[in-house]
Amino acid sequence: MGREHYRPPKKEGFSMTRFIVFIVAAGLLGMIVYKYYYPEGGGFSGLSDYTNVPKEVQIKYVPADFKANINEEDAMPILSNPYRYSREFDELIYNFNLSLLSHVAKRMGLSDSLQMRVKSEYDIHHPYISKLMFNDFVALKDTSSILYDTWYQSELTTAVDLLNEVASKYTCFMVNQVFATLLKTQEGKIYVKGTKVDTPCGVAITEGLRPMIERLKQKAAIEDFNHSKGILNERVERSIAELGTMEIRDRKGISTSKNTKVLGFEVSSTEMEMSAISILKVGFKLDKYFNVKLDASTNTVTVILPEPEILSHEVFPKIDNLDIGWMREIGQEDFNKNMDLLRREFRQEAIESDVMDKAKRRAVDLMETIMLPIIKGMNKKYKMKVRFKDSGALPLGSGADKKVKAADMLSN
Repeated sequence: MGREHYRPPKKEGFSMTRFIVFIVAAGLLGMIVYKYYYPEGGGFSGLSDYTNVPKEVQIKYVPADFKANINEEDAMPILSNPYRYSREFDELIYNFNLSLLSHVAKRMGLSDSLQMRVKSEYDIHHPYISKLMFNDFVALKDTSSILYDTWYQSELTTAVDLLNEVASKYTCFMVNQVFATLLKTQEGKIYVKGTKVDTPCGVAITEGLRPMIERLKQKAAIEDFNHSKGILNERVERSIAELGTMEIRDRKGISTSKNTKVLGFEVSSTEMEMSAISILKVGFKLDKYFNVKLDASTNTVTVILPEPEILSHEVFPKIDNLDIGWMREIGQEDFNKNMDLLRREFRQEAIESDVMDKAKRRAVDLMETIMLPIIKGMNKKYKMKVRFKDSGALPLGSGADKKVKAADMLSN
């Protein structure tokens, strides 16, 4: 019989694969437990300080009625003449924007303490927002066409439309700035609970801005009608001090076609073709600003003029073709609308052209002709320069500086 030797059982070696699987499973289990007990990520103290993931503010809208803290009666003259009522315009914008922000805060169901802080947060942003809105509003508003707008019953209505355009531009920015600071989202998001809900910006526009603009439009339409009737019995006489330097004559046409269909078949149609000639004069209102300065150290006389503007604009319309259907689709308002559209197109095209620069160059020539002999009569050593109140020196490359230099050379 052979001798049997005792063999100890083999020890299994270390399995790296099993160890990795165990670690991954334990990690997943720990993550599931953590997410279950601390869904907002706040279970471990200081954990949120070690991540840059933005916090997400969750809100749920509650019912609230919009209350506009503006007076429609006072708003009409302010919008009609923003330069004259610049302080009142700033107050109007303040109440306008604060009404929107307060409504959004109520709809978001914020606490009373947070709703009270809305005003203080907006006060930080109001100065520059109001300035931006004022600059945009006056840039869009053609103040020299107030008489024509009044005649066509559209002055205040147009002003309200411009306010709507400007307010729509800055409302979302304003809402985001105020509530991002108020709720301390740390560049995070605001999550709104519910289905088919709007953003805070959308709430401000649809529930606040639009109803407020609609109320102003209704008031503006009434005021425009009353003002246009007043022109019929008004004769204005006033002295003027104007320097007209450029005249633009233009002709344009517009056509309108309307039809009526019944069950998809055209039963009546109306066509209208209208043309008009325009005579637009550009120059300087010297009663607004005119100044002459003498610099004895350089023997320079500086004539300072205001910026050029439209002095007068006459439009002469004519109906070239009018074919009215039996259902009379075109009414009196269509004539006024087309006429006003032509007039605006004439003015816009003139403003976008280089007519203002041409008016400045022409003014330099006129000042040289009128003022230079007087200046030379005072002292032959004096030389003359022409400047403009807002823009200062004439723009380079326009040819205007050459006119000034030529005047300087002649005066020497």
